Amino acid sequence: MPVSDRAALFARVRHGCRGAPAADIEAQLRGLGRAPAAALPAADVATSFLVNVLKNQGSANAAEHRSGAVSAVSAYLYAHYRSQRLVAGNDPRLAAMPWRDAGVLPRFGAVAPGESVTLSFARLGVAEMGAVVIYTGRSNPAANNLLPERHIVLLDSSDLVSDMESAWERINADMEKLGRPRGVNFIAGPSSTADIEGQLVYGAHGPRGWHVILIGDNATDALQQARAIAGR
Repeated sequence: MPVSDRAALFARVRHGCRGAPAADIEAQLRGLGRAPAAALPAADVATSFLVNVLKNQGSANAAEHRSGAVSAVSAYLYAHYRSQRLVAGNDPRLAAMPWRDAGVLPRFGAVAPGESVTLSFARLGVAEMGAVVIYTGRSNPAANNLLPERHIVLLDSSDLVSDMESAWERINADMEKLGRPRGVNFIAGPSSTADIEGQLVYGAHGPRGWHVILIGDNATDALQQARAIAGR
């Protein structure tokens, strides 16, 4: 759009809003409604979320309960590092996990140089994007999401939502109840970038491995269906 046309458009907007009561503006905004959400790749939210995690070049596993989730973390660590050590935030949900059941040895705090794997517990999962939402702060250092070689994320299936609008409704409700977190991270796959020739590279600016473990009664069935749909 030419500069003159853009300036004229914004002038019309300013003129239309000048002097309008705030209540009228709010009513008109509500009247606009929502744009239609993207179509989900499966009939249920859990399967759709996992399909998009896999399409985003993440990996995924599933567990029916917390003990199974710890076993899944252990298997991932051993497969990649032949180790059972990782760094976890001070999230109370992580502290309460039965780590000894699978011999996992978490260190709670912020990731330090030389530590390769971190673990977070997501607040939400967004099916239309295959993204997790993590609140950052003293209990959940942002560095744990951004700096390690591999990032493991736990997510309860009860915390899945279908679209971004639903996610922000939940986030805003949390803020009204608990206060504003230091940050809200939406993470939808491992770190990726492209060079000047368009060659996609993973891990240049953050984790090159991103592994989501969905916890819930329907999680295992959802993972099997997601792998079939995503061809993984």
